[in-house]
Formats: sequence, C-alpha cells, structure tokens
Amino acid sequence: MGQLIEFAGNHMLMVTAFVGTLLMLIYTEISRANQGFNTISTHDAVSLINNDNAAVVDVSNADVYRKAHIAGAWHLPLAQLKNPGKDIEKLKDRPIIVVCKSGTTAQTAASSLVKQGYASVSLLRGGMTQWLSDHLPVKNS
Repeated sequence: MGQLIEFAGNHMLMVTAFVGTLLMLIYTEISRANQGFNTISTHDAVSLINNDNAAVVDVSNADVYRKAHIAGAWHLPLAQLKNPGKDIEKLKDRPIIVVCKSGTTAQTAASSLVKQGYASVSLLRGGMTQWLSDHLPVKNS
C-alpha cells in the first residue's frame, strides 16, 4: 500500500488522467443505461423482426428511404415524430427498431419514442450503412 501511495505522489499527472478517464467511463455507462432504449446489432435486429414481430421505423429523409430501406419499415421522418399519426400509435406495445442512414438521427428518434411511452425501443447500431455492409436484404421504392 505504501508503494501505491508513493507511486501516486511521484506520478500525479498519470493518476489524475486515470481517475478522469475512469469517471468519464462511469458517466458514459450511467447515461447509456438511463437513455431508455437498447442499441442492437443487425443480427439482433433480424432476430427481433423474425421472432418478436418487431416493427422497423426508418427516420431517414425521403430520398435516403427510397434508395434502400428494410422491407416492411415504416417511414417516419424525424420532423414528424412529434405527431407520429395513428398508424404508428398502434406500435406502442410492439418492439420497435429505429433506423436511419448511420444511426445518429435514429438515436434522437429513439429517445423521443421512449418519452412518448413506446414500450420497447431499440436503435440499430450503424444504421442502414451497417445493414448494407452486412449484405442484408433491402427494398427500394
């Protein structure tokens, strides 16, 4: 124990950097746990769609959605999320996978859906970019 104290005294900058990094990691993990939705892989998304009748909500803009989207995905641009409409309201009790081109916009949408009371919301990690990279099927409009 004495050697640890001596090391800390001789390497204050290193110890401070370690403690700061540790605190940032703890904060990040607590924030992630409190966001109310899961981040899932494409493999997990396929499983949810096939086994749990999950609905896919694509929040991409219209051009991106038309180029390629997951078959059966609901198109709900982020701007419309405040008033999603009655059709989307039917999904409140089903698992929902939120997707966009890269996953960034979908994160905002997933938070919004959780706040609106949707039961089980997941974010597709990497968005459609990852879906396409994994050579999973898409539909074009």
